[in-house]
Amino acid sequence: MRITAACLLAGLCAAGPAFASLKPGTPAPDFSATATQGGNEFSFHLADALKKGPVVLYFYPAAFTSGCTEEAHEFAEAVPKFAAMHATVIGVSMDGIDKLKKFSVSECRSKFPVASDKKGAISHEYDSVLVGMLGLASRTSYVIAPTGQVIYAYNAMNPEAHVGNTLKAVGDWEAAHPMK
Repeated sequence: MRITAACLLAGLCAAGPAFASLKPGTPAPDFSATATQGGNEFSFHLADALKKGPVVLYFYPAAFTSGCTEEAHEFAEAVPKFAAMHATVIGVSMDGIDKLKKFSVSECRSKFPVASDKKGAISHEYDSVLVGMLGLASRTSYVIAPTGQVIYAYNAMNPEAHVGNTLKAVGDWEAAHPMK
């Protein structure tokens, strides 16, 4: 039974239908969450991160599943490109913080924080809950401008395009709003 459930979850994290997400132009709900980077726990506050530049906020179903691990590796590799555009990357799942401490080191390679949304409040506010799978976020990526508005949203269970799409969205934003 445990193996079957793990296989089902892995399949869901790798591919599946897209669901709703907040639309560009929508004000991004502010939030604070317990996060970890490199295994070090801290409080992440969206409003503070937006003071530095755009924020790439991505939701994923579950740490250590195949699709979520692939996506974390790709975001980790892209962090220098995002940083060059003054963008902060943060991942959010409904996993507990202890599991995310390990995930932040091994799969995120200590390059960016991941936050625990154990009760699903943030996922619900961002319309990023996996339909029919209680306790799992959908794979949704957002780019939020420093003004607090969503400027890009992408929802697809296949992790392949999330990093490339958000890099392009941040690059387009930066070209129109150069930061010093």
